[in-house]
Amino acid sequence: MTDNALTYCPGCGHGTAHNITMEVLEELGIGDETIGVAPVGCSVFAYDFMNVDMTQAPHGRAPAVATGISRTWPDKYVFTYQGDGDLAAIGTAETIHACNRGENIVIIFVNNGIYGMTGGQMAPTTLEGMRTSTSPYGREIESMGSPIKMSELVAQLPGTYFVTRQSVHTHKNVRKAKKAIKKAFENTRLRKGLSFIEIVSNCNSGWKMTPNESNEWMEENMFPMFPLGDIKVNGKLKQAS
Repeated sequence: MTDNALTYCPGCGHGTAHNITMEVLEELGIGDETIGVAPVGCSVFAYDFMNVDMTQAPHGRAPAVATGISRTWPDKYVFTYQGDGDLAAIGTAETIHACNRGENIVIIFVNNGIYGMTGGQMAPTTLEGMRTSTSPYGREIESMGSPIKMSELVAQLPGTYFVTRQSVHTHKNVRKAKKAIKKAFENTRLRKGLSFIEIVSNCNSGWKMTPNESNEWMEENMFPMFPLGDIKVNGKLKQAS
């Protein structure tokens, strides 16, 4: 991490996700060989805090930019750091096709069920009944569709080698998330294809809650829709329990 003070809202999971990602690169000794791609949204600030080579991508286009970097410098470790409004909405095509091709990159996907930076609008991952600035009476499935479960979706594609969903709201979950991120970069080293790390997080500002309230709400509401755990390991789907 750089010495810059984090500018994320107090209680947000982005800072923890940033920190464990950089800890992994340091422990693997690959920081100097790593390039990160951050698009529009709260994730755009990553280049202020992550002490590795970073580039910015247009909204939703991080997997496409990462593909170009990885194919140009195949010996580099390339990752994207994206939010749900970015990855699962405007960037759906880039995400799906990068996963289907099995690009040798890591995608870190922070899912807080809302557009956090731009005003708290409904995202593709917003839960049924969840209120946002564009669904003030709650998301209605009939007119707005159902939340998209991106990890389960991309796990079906042949190019994904490792797909997991984690969180960073407790010490135990932070350790699990860090272990998953480490495995993802080790997969890149072995040129196994694409690793997809979803991190379910809070957005206490967008949800209009205190940090503690948002974490409790996340456990009670987000986790049933987006259950934590490995979905695809070593190219094989895990059996649903």
